[in-house]
Amino acid sequence: MKYYNILSLVFVFVLSVNRLYADDKNISIGLFSSGDISSWESKSFSGITHYQITEIDNTFSLQAKSHASASGLFIEQRIDLNKTPYLNWSWRINHHLNNLNEQSKSGDDFSARIYIVVSGGWAFWRTKAINYVWAGNTAKGFIWPNAFVGKKAMMVALRSHDDKTQTWYQEKRNIQMDFKQIFGSDIQYIDGIALMTDTDNSQSHALAYYGDIYFSAE
Repeated sequence: MKYYNILSLVFVFVLSVNRLYADDKNISIGLFSSGDISSWESKSFSGITHYQITEIDNTFSLQAKSHASASGLFIEQRIDLNKTPYLNWSWRINHHLNNLNEQSKSGDDFSARIYIVVSGGWAFWRTKAINYVWAGNTAKGFIWPNAFVGKKAMMVALRSHDDKTQTWYQEKRNIQMDFKQIFGSDIQYIDGIALMTDTDNSQSHALAYYGDIYFSAE
């Protein structure tokens, strides 16, 4: 069930005791252009979304192929947002997922999404996540609670149907500011990042590409 899909990706960081700490001004999370995904772990929920390094547009990136599936990749890394508040990444999709009510459980599918997780530790009810998505129907900039776990995982339509397919977009978000705006609380640390391309509810397919992911001071 998709309920467990979302809970697992949001809370997968809660039960682990090993965390990576980083202090650099620029912190690499996913060096896909170097062909390396060894630091990422997989989590499968409904079928398998296939992730692999591939070359496209003269550079290496992470390719995600979903056929009626929902599985993701995640990495635990504690980031001090007072030092590096900006998350940077690029992404590209081949087509939009159309005719879905993305605020409903039956329409909670996205060609590309990136989760930022703040763990509540054993107090899992305090865990929070922002989920930046490439929506197929929801208007760009719209923010809403996830259909399965409510306000614990807030969705942000960063890209939508009016953005071009088969085109790379470079993103830069101030994560500290976004958590303040969305949850109304000051956050210093995040504990993990996940990404997922999923089409299990709509029983459709999606093809997406993710570029390098890193945090920066400015």
